[in-house]
Amino acid sequence: MEKEEKQEVEAAAATARRRLVIGVGFWVQGFRLFPWLGVNFFLKDGMGVAASSLQILQASANLPMVAKPLLGLLSDAVPIRGHRRLPYVAIGALLQAISWLAIALWPAISLPVLTIFLLLSNFGASICEVANDAIVAEAGKQATSSSGSGQLQSFAWMFGSSAGALGNLLGGIALSYFSPRIMFLFFAILLVLQFFTTVAIPESSLKLPKAATNLSALASIRKQVKDLSCALCMPEMFWSIIWFTVSYTIIPFLLGTMFFYQTEVLRLDSSVIGLSKVFGQVALLAWSMSYNKYFKAMSARKVLSVLQFALALIMLSDVLFVQGIYRKIGIPDSIYTIVFSGLFEGLMFSKVLPFSVHIAKLCPAGCEGSVMAFVMSALALATVISGYLGVALAAFMGVSGDDFSALPVCLLIEAACTMLPLCFSSLIKERGEKEKKEE
Repeated sequence: MEKEEKQEVEAAAATARRRLVIGVGFWVQGFRLFPWLGVNFFLKDGMGVAASSLQILQASANLPMVAKPLLGLLSDAVPIRGHRRLPYVAIGALLQAISWLAIALWPAISLPVLTIFLLLSNFGASICEVANDAIVAEAGKQATSSSGSGQLQSFAWMFGSSAGALGNLLGGIALSYFSPRIMFLFFAILLVLQFFTTVAIPESSLKLPKAATNLSALASIRKQVKDLSCALCMPEMFWSIIWFTVSYTIIPFLLGTMFFYQTEVLRLDSSVIGLSKVFGQVALLAWSMSYNKYFKAMSARKVLSVLQFALALIMLSDVLFVQGIYRKIGIPDSIYTIVFSGLFEGLMFSKVLPFSVHIAKLCPAGCEGSVMAFVMSALALATVISGYLGVALAAFMGVSGDDFSALPVCLLIEAACTMLPLCFSSLIKERGEKEKKEE
């Protein structure tokens, strides 16, 4: 009895430490929206960057996220001092801290130098996210209940969304009183604190699965590549990832163009833009809570299809907004921007939670980090391509910083492209009941 009680206490302590690590990791990464809000205004007002250039830089900054499969393989196969997760979190936090400190303190920084440091920052963030996602996946596999993985995913999302909401709220306020460089410096200090906190926690106390010690680093990487290939060859895994990636790639997102329209044409204050992003993060937070409680038992295909359709509806609503219809019926531009633009940004990534839970259920044991990293890499590449398509669409239709007359047509095309993935939602494969019982 004493031995069992001791094991229960140790398991409870390990669970608490895992939640601490996951909470801090996702909270800091969610708070990245605080400096990135400052980056948008720093580029537009401080450096005079055009709308197309702003959106190209926003999309290109996500390119380091495409390296996540390689980082996932390294995290799974190459332990650092016998540990596979927390050392990578610490390295990622350190790289981000160096990047934001350089951006904050570099006098008269040029656009190429700024781009390099933003890429380095996102490379560090991708390392952190790979390790954090792997911790969530591995801890979810160890849960005693069948819904453990979904609960842990929702827990991580709630921390990330709440930090994102707080970051956007404080960012909108800070831009009214401080320069963006002060925001960059503040976030760099947070990253330094995360680095020392992570270093102080021994990974062995998390009770995560042990890495194989009888294989060399090269042999271990080869094994992980083989396991990842086998996992991706599973029909339900392969076709689900194809649909998820295409559902983003096919959409020419116009985020940079809408940002310029709201700030240059409508003259909305930075606090309004910040509040709209806060609303989006609050919507994501509410979604993560409601998904865990009401929707996690539903078919992933139904949930993802409904979210895709809702995103298209918001785009159609933006057409009426740009044409001034809502203004004519008494809805101020600021209110619409806060609510619907925020809801749009929230809906853009609302599919990530149910899809992550769906993939985590399908993922074979031992390659969680690699598979989740591959999925997030595919998402990053899809958003980069969709951002470039948005720039191409705006340029083709003649939309620029001085002429937004063709913006309603661009939004209609964007909405039509968003509806296309609904035509082949049958690609989202579910594991058969027979296979579930056998497992």
